[in-house]
Amino acid sequence: MFDSQPTTYKILDELTARGIDWLTLRQRGKAELARLAALPAPAWKTVTTARSGRYRRPRLHEDTVKLKDLSSRVRQIAVTGIGRDEPTLLITRDLATPARDLFARYAERMMVENELDAYISGFHLDALTSGVPLNVDLDTTLTVIAGNRCRLLALKLPRHENATPDKIWRHFLDATGTLHITSDNVTCALNLRSHHPVLIDAGFADLEVPIPWWDGRPLRFRFPPR
Repeated sequence: MFDSQPTTYKILDELTARGIDWLTLRQRGKAELARLAALPAPAWKTVTTARSGRYRRPRLHEDTVKLKDLSSRVRQIAVTGIGRDEPTLLITRDLATPARDLFARYAERMMVENELDAYISGFHLDALTSGVPLNVDLDTTLTVIAGNRCRLLALKLPRHENATPDKIWRHFLDATGTLHITSDNVTCALNLRSHHPVLIDAGFADLEVPIPWWDGRPLRFRFPPR
């Protein structure tokens, strides 16, 4: 997202001069929010977007606006009905693409940003161990692997398919129990937790996983009765 600094708008002016279309967010100002709030209901159009996830029927209002640090007027698309208290404001020099398609395109970027935010909250991706390139590369690679493993686990858990890594950790992985080790198997007897029914519904109570470095002995999970 571009901020509202004059240097940033200078870049947008340069892109416009070169004939390059651009699309970015505009910061919400009190005067603009008040103007949008005063618009009559027919000024907003409900559209259906071809995108995954929630909020596929946003309400859009578009017009042209003049921003102080831009040399020419730009197209503005205000978006509501996407889970935010205030309208999201998009500005662009693309005058041909339908507004709903521009919103859907920018929403894809938001999904990438949300995924990065999940990696930061779940694995502290923004706090790498060292400035040494080898360590940074290793941390990033392990973060991607761990994120994918969490995603695969989430896909097996009813009603938690879209859970973020930090939520998966809190609800399912950050658990305590007792290991019972015999010559035939290893059983992890978990202590009682409120989310155990989800794991049981996912088949973990019946799971037996042979572990190669345990000479093939299987790992089992045992849940306490409720």
